[in-house]
Amino acid sequence: MRIGELARRVGTTTRTLRYYESRGLLPARRDGNGYRAYGDDDVRLLEQIRTLQDFGFELEETRPFVECLRSGHPAGDSCPASVAVYRRKLGELDALIGELSAVRAQVGAQLARAEEAMAGLAADAGAAPGGPEPRCELRGTA
Repeated sequence: MRIGELARRVGTTTRTLRYYESRGLLPARRDGNGYRAYGDDDVRLLEQIRTLQDFGFELEETRPFVECLRSGHPAGDSCPASVAVYRRKLGELDALIGELSAVRAQVGAQLARAEEAMAGLAADAGAAPGGPEPRCELRGTA
């Protein structure tokens, strides 16, 4: 099949396919007329790349999976190099989750302080309109 048909089948653009080719992820075969020629194996490669990118993998991180498929394995993640990428990605995700949990805790604590301060101000003002404006007292932890 030609590049346009391949792009339609996998839901991408010919420009993206040429980029993958330039990065060595998609083999560049030519037919007798000089047109790029692709097969069903290329569809599998591209589906693997796309799935991983949908999960947040960088393009270069897909390389071991593509190479695993190219070497004849039934799945892109059935090679040690692919499993190593999974492990590394899980480590990155765990670190990000830890960072987000810490930020969430800080925001939750600041919310509690703000709500407490607002309740105190409302009590002091007798909940009358025109009472003192609440002040933001963010405390940086950098």
